[in-house]
Amino acid sequence: MTRFITRFAPSPTGRLHLGHAFSALTAFDAAREAGGVCLLRIEDIDQTRCTPAFEAAIFEDLAWLGLNWPQPVRRQSDHMDDYARALERLACEGLVYRCFKTRKEIAEEIGRAPHHPGEGPEGVVYPGPQAPLSEAEEAERLARGEPYAWRLSLNASRDALGARYDALSFIEEGEGPDGEHGVVTARPDLLGDVILARKDVGTSYHMACVHDDALQGVTHVIRGQDLFFATHVHRLLQALLDLPVPVWRHHRLLTDAAGKRFAKRDRSETLEALRAAGLSPADIRQRAGL
Repeated sequence: MTRFITRFAPSPTGRLHLGHAFSALTAFDAAREAGGVCLLRIEDIDQTRCTPAFEAAIFEDLAWLGLNWPQPVRRQSDHMDDYARALERLACEGLVYRCFKTRKEIAEEIGRAPHHPGEGPEGVVYPGPQAPLSEAEEAERLARGEPYAWRLSLNASRDALGARYDALSFIEEGEGPDGEHGVVTARPDLLGDVILARKDVGTSYHMACVHDDALQGVTHVIRGQDLFFATHVHRLLQALLDLPVPVWRHHRLLTDAAGKRFAKRDRSETLEALRAAGLSPADIRQRAGL
């Protein structure tokens, strides 16, 4: 029987707040109840916002909550070569392309397209270029040092997978934002040609998350509903990279008295502030509804 393995994977871009505590406790509790394990993973690919101080604070806050995890902890910034190899595989198979367009240029292109898909669950959907860059133009832009993003081509992915593309699905044991549960058909078109890496940042959340879940043997992905739609792209990447497919369990998001989602900018609700105010780990559980 496969052992239950899940993970809590915060980014060290600020102090953990009550919403993070709810997500962490949900994942660690699920692992304990299943006789499995919950890993801690530090998703710090954004080196402009991630800091060692915030990483240390993550360990401090989770330990205060009474949680523990296997060592060593995987820190994504230490493994950029892993993600580069995965991207290279997709590039060799013609599944990604360099996109030199700025956000403004993409917005203008969308404005001129009468049948553009418009807004998706995670913002404007970029369906890809009307025609690929020629090798000569791409080489010229690279020689000029222009910035670019590596985007996943849905058209190329559809051609590569054939009938499998439309048959992709995933199991949702929790609930999506629109009540999705059970077997869910994967629809990566909801997000369009997503960015998998940039010239100056060798990977993206999508690529690193999918790679690490497979590498670490994660059987259950437990995370907030705000990441539900990313699952559609993650399922596609798993098919393209021949990776195992976990079960997903998305959970509700905590909100404040005004119905607004907790965010790292809400400093009054950080675990550090709540601890300083005299709350105990048991109080945090109660406040999170656990």
